[in-house]
Amino acid sequence: MTYINITTIKDFIITGFPGLPSEYYGPVSVLFLLIFLAIVVGNAFILVVIICERTLHKPTYWIFFHLALTDLTFGIVTLPKIIARYWWNDMKSSFGACFTQMYFVHSLGAINSSILMIMALDRFVAIWLPFRYPVLITNKTVCIACSLCCVVTFIRMLGLVLHALTLPYCNLNVITQCYCDHISITQLGCGENEVYAVAFGLAMFTLLVPLAFIIVSYFVIIVVVMRMSSSEGRFRTLSTCTPQLLITFLYYMPRCFMYLANYMGFTFSLSVRIVIVMLYSLLPAAVNPIIYCFKTKDIKENLRKKLFIRKINISI
Repeated sequence: MTYINITTIKDFIITGFPGLPSEYYGPVSVLFLLIFLAIVVGNAFILVVIICERTLHKPTYWIFFHLALTDLTFGIVTLPKIIARYWWNDMKSSFGACFTQMYFVHSLGAINSSILMIMALDRFVAIWLPFRYPVLITNKTVCIACSLCCVVTFIRMLGLVLHALTLPYCNLNVITQCYCDHISITQLGCGENEVYAVAFGLAMFTLLVPLAFIIVSYFVIIVVVMRMSSSEGRFRTLSTCTPQLLITFLYYMPRCFMYLANYMGFTFSLSVRIVIVMLYSLLPAAVNPIIYCFKTKDIKENLRKKLFIRKINISI
């Protein structure tokens, strides 16, 4: 049922962690600021390195590039408001700003999931069809695939936001979360709320379809690797998948844990749920640049060479 929009509220109140004593506001704001700086500096560094270093202009690194761009944007969209909430006690978010943040939060999360699927496809083709890899996976095809994921997702999520806007918002305007998300906002709507079923179905589609593809891809990769006669070849092949596996694990495992816990009847306090959501939302974006640098051979070698040349120049 579609309601006529009789919205009477102009602002939403972002509570962050409910019940947090005021003496902890300073440390929490500093913690979020450090996370924000880690996300911005780390992912911006990866973007600059990949753009400037021609030897990294390869399909795998363009996938990393798009993932870093998504992580950077997600940090910029979510963290400044919660930092302001605890630093200056600025809890208000306008109606339009909150819906805009919700749109980008869900869009960027879905894009991240799609890019991880493309990442798994890249490794699948590289190991299952190594001789066809240069033909099937090129810089152009990767950039087109990542761009299409962004465009399709932004269009798809626009429908979700417009659907949420059909709800009337009357008296309730307190969001018990660190940023505006779909469930937190639509729960405040007046009357019956049929948007939740739509959002849940879309979330399951966004999460489970790429995850199923990723699981199948890496299962096939493991089968191929186990059939190799050389132990050195197995180790070398698996090492090319290590960054992708770590990044995928960080993104999916906490989310799967939350869904499984809810399905099995485990309940968490509201504060614990918010902490878990913030961890699985922000931790991958902050940690991924470290994985790129220390678990990716080409990036690590390029950084080592740059540092070595700089040391020589300084000594001269």
